[in-house]
This record gives sequence, C-alpha cells and structure tokens, in this order.
Amino acid sequence: MAAAARQIPRVALRWISEPDCEEELTHAELLDQAGRAAAALTRLGVRAGDRVAVHLPLIPESVIATLACGRLDAVRSTLPVGLRAHELRDRLAGMDAKVLITADGEWRCGEPQSLKPLIDRALAGSTRIPKVLVVHRLARPVSWTPGRDLWWHEQLAAALADAP
Repeated sequence: MAAAARQIPRVALRWISEPDCEEELTHAELLDQAGRAAAALTRLGVRAGDRVAVHLPLIPESVIATLACGRLDAVRSTLPVGLRAHELRDRLAGMDAKVLITADGEWRCGEPQSLKPLIDRALAGSTRIPKVLVVHRLARPVSWTPGRDLWWHEQLAAALADAP
C-alpha cells in the first residue's frame, strides 16, 4: 500500500456511465476503497471462506467488491443483473452468502432501471441473507428493510472512521 501511495497517481479504473458521467480511480484510491470495503465486510461478519453475493451492474463498486473479497479470502459469487426475482431466489437459496451487495439501480438504454426491488422480491420471506449492502447510484427513493439493508457508502465511511 505504501508503494502505491508514493507513486505518481495513475488511473487504475476509468468508468463512463450512460448519462455521460465519468469516474476515475487512481491505484491508491482503488486500494483505499478496497481496504475500506474489506473492513466493512469484516464488520458484517465476513471471514475467509465465506461467500459474498454480488448483484451489481458494471460500475466501479463491482471491481471494489471483488478486490475486497480477495483481501478477505472470501468467495465472490456473481449474480447477473439480468436475472428475474425467482431466478435470483433460486441461486441465493443454495449460496449461504453472509452479505449481498447490490445497487439501488442502473442506467440501461438511457433509462434508469431499479435493481433493489428485484432483490427485495427475491429475498421475500427469507432470512438466508442477513445483510444487504446497497450502492447508491440513481438518487431515487428505494425500498428498505431496516436491520438488513445498509448503504454501501455509509459502511465504507464508517470503516474509514474506525481506521487507526
């Protein structure tokens, strides 16, 4: 980590969204975000060998979640965003994931598409997934299950506050 911080900042990840919004993360920023995400997952009980379900579109947080799982030796299980609620339910049933990471939504074909309600339908009546981390992307109202759902950015900020 120290070597990455000393080097000239170079872009590690460049992402361009549909509504023409561009984000760049340097190697040091990506390393920092992955460390905070790993700390947040650890606080949620994820340990080496545990499974983390990831239901994210192609956004920077998907890469960050992958790196965080790698840091913890946790198994990252991808859930394609194109699946229907019953297909997600079937995949989640045998997964035994400690945490599911999703987004409130994504832009597709120029239109905002909600993702969180799909996860809510897939998890309806189930307690198999104790925590759902939600990446805030659309800035629209989102359904919420208190005690289960947590904002990604708040958990990463708390991880930064907890750091020595």
